Amino acid sequence: MDGAMAKWACVVAEAELRESLPLRWAYSQGVAHRAAVASGVLGDDAELLASAAVLHDVGYAPRLAVTGFHPLDGARFLRDIHAADERLVRLVANHSLALLEAEERGLREVLEAEFPLPADQRLVEALVYCDMTTTPDGEITSVDARLAEITARYGSDSLVGRFIRRATPDILAAVERVETALAAQPR
Repeated sequence: MDGAMAKWACVVAEAELRESLPLRWAYSQGVAHRAAVASGVLGDDAELLASAAVLHDVGYAPRLAVTGFHPLDGARFLRDIHAADERLVRLVANHSLALLEAEERGLREVLEAEFPLPADQRLVEALVYCDMTTTPDGEITSVDARLAEITARYGSDSLVGRFIRRATPDILAAVERVETALAAQPR
């Protein structure tokens, strides 16, 4: 990761995840590697995407899990403890259609009030792409395989299973738009 923000983000994510959640740390690194792939369609925002990618699941760290909803817990940690860039915090809070999961948890109004959706949909969709094309151990996968893995891990009737079912059309559309933009990049 190049750039001061991306280096800082990697240090913070590693400090919070490496020891307590080593698999989540491997996954976060894999998502960051996917951000390098997607960076070509973002121009000046490539570093912001890389930073959000490595930090998007920091809220899973046991010491940060206040509400149990990792996008909200992670965003609050980044805002309150690190005074992180507002765009970065909003990306972490809203990654991969988090508003839909927040709704399932009764936290949608809280998430929307504290961390409105980022204005730049390209960044939001690029983070969906990175998150949803990475396996839990940090390897590249297809979006369909990733969605199936999430459903199998949590169960289709669980809160996360219901969220994934609701979010699937938007996840698939976001990943397709990013893949189309990447394919159109000059080689």
